[in-house]
Amino acid sequence: MGTKFDLSQILEDLENTSTLEELAAVLVQLRDQLQIDHITYHWVDGAGDQYGFTTYPDAWDKQYRDKNYHRIDPVILGCFQRFHAVDWKQLNWSGKAVRSFLQDAQEHGVGNQGYSIPLRGPSGQFALFTVNNTCDDAGWQAFIDTHGRDLILVAHFLNRKALEFAKNRQPETTRGLSPREIDAMTLLALGYSRAQVAHSLSISEHTLRAYIESARSKLGAQNTTHAIATALSRGLIVV
Repeated sequence: MGTKFDLSQILEDLENTSTLEELAAVLVQLRDQLQIDHITYHWVDGAGDQYGFTTYPDAWDKQYRDKNYHRIDPVILGCFQRFHAVDWKQLNWSGKAVRSFLQDAQEHGVGNQGYSIPLRGPSGQFALFTVNNTCDDAGWQAFIDTHGRDLILVAHFLNRKALEFAKNRQPETTRGLSPREIDAMTLLALGYSRAQVAHSLSISEHTLRAYIESARSKLGAQNTTHAIATALSRGLIVV
């Protein structure tokens, strides 16, 4: 892996781009300077629509989309709940479906190490910037220690530029959650069980279920966990 790259030049090159294709070319240049396997900018909106660019093999990109892997990908799900960069080793890779996903990814050439940076836009947009490689843990940690801060800066600069070029992809304004829906989602985000939430709000679990399903529908979420993460990322609830 590379020991350094010209941060100021990369930022200048990003600033001079005018299309997503040009952004992708700059990232390929960055990947080559860093001497890593892959680099990705990946958008998943509340409705599950995706776009971006990646240096992963086309076969894996197609497989990921065809199988809707974003619904179980620990990187996507874990970063929905975080605002800081995440080393893949910090994520939960247990569970039969996730292990099968990981095996499929590695068979398609996805490296065993990754570093993902969650990114959010002014209208609730969510994206990830990821660098990925195959190496041992010690080598990867040294790489992150050296380049982590600069990669975060690149990621946020990239995201700002990408949003300029993709305004037609920005999600519609989310319908506001009702006070009861906010209360329910906040308590769930704090780790309360459904029974505890219902007791705290002095409502039945049946009524609670209706609030949760209404909030999930408004947020365009696939499930309750996705709804909580989306509400957090859009500032609709605070914990």
